[in-house]
Amino acid sequence: MPETYLYKARNREGKEISGELQADSEALVIQRLREMAYVPIEVNKKNAGLKKEFSFRPGKVGMKDMSIFSRQFATMVNSGLPILRSLSILSEQTESAELAKVLVAIRLDVEQGSSLSGSMAKHPKVFDSLYTSMIRAGETGGVLDSVLGRLADQIEADLSLRQRIKSAMTYPVVVLVMVAGIMAAMLLVVVPQFKAIYASLGGKLPLPTAILLMMSATLIKYWWMVLLGGFVFFQLFKRWKKTDAGQEVVDRAKLRAPVFGPLFQKVALSRFSSTLGTLLRSGVPILQALEIVSQSVGNKVISHAVDDVQNSVREGESIAKPLSKHAVFPPMVVQMLAVGEETGNIDLMLDKVGTFYDNEVTAAVDSLTSLIEPLMIGFIGGMVGLSVIALYMPMFNIINMIK
Repeated sequence: MPETYLYKARNREGKEISGELQADSEALVIQRLREMAYVPIEVNKKNAGLKKEFSFRPGKVGMKDMSIFSRQFATMVNSGLPILRSLSILSEQTESAELAKVLVAIRLDVEQGSSLSGSMAKHPKVFDSLYTSMIRAGETGGVLDSVLGRLADQIEADLSLRQRIKSAMTYPVVVLVMVAGIMAAMLLVVVPQFKAIYASLGGKLPLPTAILLMMSATLIKYWWMVLLGGFVFFQLFKRWKKTDAGQEVVDRAKLRAPVFGPLFQKVALSRFSSTLGTLLRSGVPILQALEIVSQSVGNKVISHAVDDVQNSVREGESIAKPLSKHAVFPPMVVQMLAVGEETGNIDLMLDKVGTFYDNEVTAAVDSLTSLIEPLMIGFIGGMVGLSVIALYMPMFNIINMIK
């Protein structure tokens, strides 16, 4: 049954035009546009835009969608299906409206003679430098299907890692929100009742009680300023964090943080090892691979170390030696990379390091989950207990005076 398609194209004068056509498939729309001497730019089903209207993150594609796309694309290419046909099928069956739109644009570019990696590079929000570099290496070496499979493995591993970190961080965040809510309720509702009692009794209040009453009065009178100040601080912090200096300070603080610091270090080392190993095995030149890892590892401390390695390799030296100068890399990692360089199996060693730290992250998350629960319970009890003690300290003084 024919469907209505929206198209954008260029006419003979190079002017961009748009309109609607009815056809059984996108391929027939493109064919008809070419018969009309138009150069197709974009073709979409008329009702496809409904998905995009409800997108909360325009321009973004989830890691799960990327993983499914890579795995299915690898299967189709390995089965001998032409790239154009594969892209057409994938654009129709993906659940991500943004990914479908990008795949249609990529297919049109490839059909006009562009390379697959070059077409993907035009959409950096969806296909980052890691993805496009590996695709370029796969095209050059004629192993696109295996490279796509490695990409799917890499994305799935990264997604699993993020989910483990999220599970470890969810409980403390929820507890902190609960503590903030309990303290706000006490300051707004409970403490003012005691303030009236203490005012009628007269006398000098203990310092903790006076501080608590002052906090309560400030929050009641200037609650809007507290909320506005918190919002402004949060926005300024986000903006500062995006700067190079801010990101480096935050990343160093993460690695030195109590309890969570070792976990962040293991996550960064796992990402560094698995990403670099995947790139080297896919045939990406080592200097380019190091540059990509420096941009995608997600930690400025690791990025500086990778930059040192890149300079070392550029001058003809080893990979392991510059890493030994950075405390974030344990001796075990440095020694394994040195052995990998000596034996010519550095990608294999990187895989082993990545697997080791993946297991370490899993173990750390499990131990943190069991450790955080009593810590958070103690934290809640401590905050509430200190507030209650501060409220009742004047009562103890009155009892002593009566005696």
